[in-house]
Amino acid sequence: MCGIVGAVAERNITPILLEGLKRLEYRGYDSAGIAVIDSDGQLMRLRRSGKVAELEQAQQQEPLAGRIGIAHTRWATHGAPCERNAHPHFSSNEIAVVHNGIIENHQALREQLKGLGYLFTSDTDTEVIVHLLHYKLHEMGDLAAALKAAVQELHGAYGLAVVAASQPDRLLAARSGSPLVVGLGLGENFLASDQLALRQVTDRFLYLEEGDIAEIRRDSVRIWDIEGREVQRETLQLQEGAEAADKGEYRHFMLKEIHEQPKVVQRTLEGRLADDQVLVQAFGPQAAELFAKVRNVQIIACGTSFHAGMVARYWLEGLTGIPCQVEVASEFRYRKVAVQPDTLFVTISQSGETADTLAALRNAKGAGYLASLTICNVATSSLVRESDLCLLTNAGPEIGVASTKAFTTQLVGLLLLTLALGRSQQRLAAGLEAELVGELRRLPSRLGEVLGMEKAVEKVAELFAEKHHTLFLGRGVQYPVAMEGALKLKEISYIHAEAYPAGELKHGPLALVDSDMPVVTVAPNDELLEKLKSNLQEVRARGGQLIVFADEQAGMDKEDGVQVIPMSHVHEVLAPIYYTLPLQLLSYYVAVLRGTDVDQPRNLAKSVTVE
Repeated sequence: MCGIVGAVAERNITPILLEGLKRLEYRGYDSAGIAVIDSDGQLMRLRRSGKVAELEQAQQQEPLAGRIGIAHTRWATHGAPCERNAHPHFSSNEIAVVHNGIIENHQALREQLKGLGYLFTSDTDTEVIVHLLHYKLHEMGDLAAALKAAVQELHGAYGLAVVAASQPDRLLAARSGSPLVVGLGLGENFLASDQLALRQVTDRFLYLEEGDIAEIRRDSVRIWDIEGREVQRETLQLQEGAEAADKGEYRHFMLKEIHEQPKVVQRTLEGRLADDQVLVQAFGPQAAELFAKVRNVQIIACGTSFHAGMVARYWLEGLTGIPCQVEVASEFRYRKVAVQPDTLFVTISQSGETADTLAALRNAKGAGYLASLTICNVATSSLVRESDLCLLTNAGPEIGVASTKAFTTQLVGLLLLTLALGRSQQRLAAGLEAELVGELRRLPSRLGEVLGMEKAVEKVAELFAEKHHTLFLGRGVQYPVAMEGALKLKEISYIHAEAYPAGELKHGPLALVDSDMPVVTVAPNDELLEKLKSNLQEVRARGGQLIVFADEQAGMDKEDGVQVIPMSHVHEVLAPIYYTLPLQLLSYYVAVLRGTDVDQPRNLAKSVTVE
C-alpha cells in the first residue's frame, strides 16, 4: 500500500528518492514526503498531500540535497490525508521515520510518550515510533540498538526506514509483516518496499525476512534476524527490465496490461506442459508425493484472487471430484476452522504480501493441513518463501491497481493445479488432460482474438457513460467471472455494480431492473445456456437493457434493448479465462469516458499489506 524508498551514497540522493516514489505511485497513496540529512548535518523535510508531482514541484522551489535520506507515499489509515499526517515524521528534528503498516498499540504508546514530555503534531500511529526511537536513542546512544529495543514495544505490522542527524552515515530498517528490500550498488546502497522503485539504480537485491533489522551504509549492509543474530541474506540479480514501469504506446498501464495477457499467459505455461500433460514437478519437488494424498482443497484469497479461487472450485470439483472450499482471507483468519484430513491449503495473491492472506497461511501452520501451496506472481514474496509448494504466474509487474493480467494468469495456474491433482489421483476422464493441454497451448492466440474486439467493446461502453448502477449476471463457473467484471467496473469507473447468479434474479435483484440499469452477462455455449436465456428474458420483460457477450453458436441475436457482442466458440473449461477479457475492456473504456483515474482509482491501493 504505502511506499518506502531510502538511499545512502556519495552523491545527492534526492533525485533517486523522488524517482523511486514515482515508480511506487501504482500502489495507491494520498500524500508524499522526503527527508534528507544535508551538508550541515541537519534533517530537512518536504511533505505534500496529493501526488508525487506536487512534492517534486515543492522540491524545485525549496531544493533539498543530501547523501542519505528516506521518502514515502502514504495511504491513510490513521488520520486524514493531509500534510501534517504525511511521512516522514520527525522527533525533535533529530530522527526521521517512514512507516508502512499499522501499530495496534499506538494509543497506549502515545499516552506513555506524552507522559515523558513528547509533543504530537499528527494523528498517525507512526508518530509514536519516531518519539519512541528518540527516547531509546538518548538512552542507548546507538541507533541500531535503539531500533532493536523500540520494535520490542510495537504491536502490529511495520516496515520502517530510519535516519538520525547524529549518525548521518547509516540508514536503519526493520520489517515485521510489511515487505522491505535492500538494493545493492557500487559505493551506495538503497532500501524500498518494492524493488521496482530501485530498478533505475540497481538490479541486485536482498530481501529482508520477517523480524529482520538492517543497517545500511554506503559500503556495507548488516542484518540481524528476529533472534538478534547477525545473518546473511541471499543476493539476487533480477533480469526483468525496468520497461515494466513504462506505459509505452498505451494511454494507461491498465490497457497495456490487458494487452499483455496473451504474452504472459504463454509465459505462465512455459515449462509447465509436456506433450499431453501438466508437469506436476512445476509445483515443487515434493508435489507429486503430496498431490497423491490430497483429499480436500482449501483456497484462501482476497479481492480478484478470491474470484479466481471461486472459478477453481468449479474446476476442482467438476473435473476431479476433489472437494474444495474457498474463503475470503480476512474472514478465514478470524474464525475457528474444522480442518478436514489431507487438505491442501492454497493461497492466491498477486503480490505475495497481502496481509490477510499471509496471516491466514501463518495461522494454518500447525493446524493439521497436509501442505501449503501458493499461486503467486512475485518469486521473492513472503507467501512464496513461507509455502511448501508454489506456482509462479510469471505475469511480470502489474502497475494498474485494478488487476487484469494477474487474474488471468492465476486462472491458468489454478487450471494447471486442477489437472495435476486430477492426474496424480487418476480422477480425470479419459483423454481430458490431453484435450485441455491442447486448448491451453492455443489459449494465448485465442486471447489475442478477443483483444481484436476492442473497438466493438469501446462502442458498447458509451451506454454506461451516464449510468450509476449496473448488474452483472453469470451461471455456473461464469458467476465468479461476473463478480470479477462487477469489481472491475466499480473499482475504476465508480459505477455501483453488483454480480448475481442469473438464477437468483427472482430472489430479489429483479426489483432493481429498469431502463436505467444496464445488465451485463456472458453467455458461452454450455449446458446452462438455455437457463441463462430464460433469465435474460426476465430482464427484458422489465425494460432492462442487456449487454451480452455471447458464443457465436449460442443463437442470441441483437434486438431492441439487447446488445450482443459475438465471441468465437471456446472450450467450456477455458471459457472463464476467455470471457474475462471483454469485461476488463468494458470497464476500462467506461472509466475513460467518465474521466476517472484509471490506474490509481480513489481510496484504493495495489498491495494491501495492512488489515
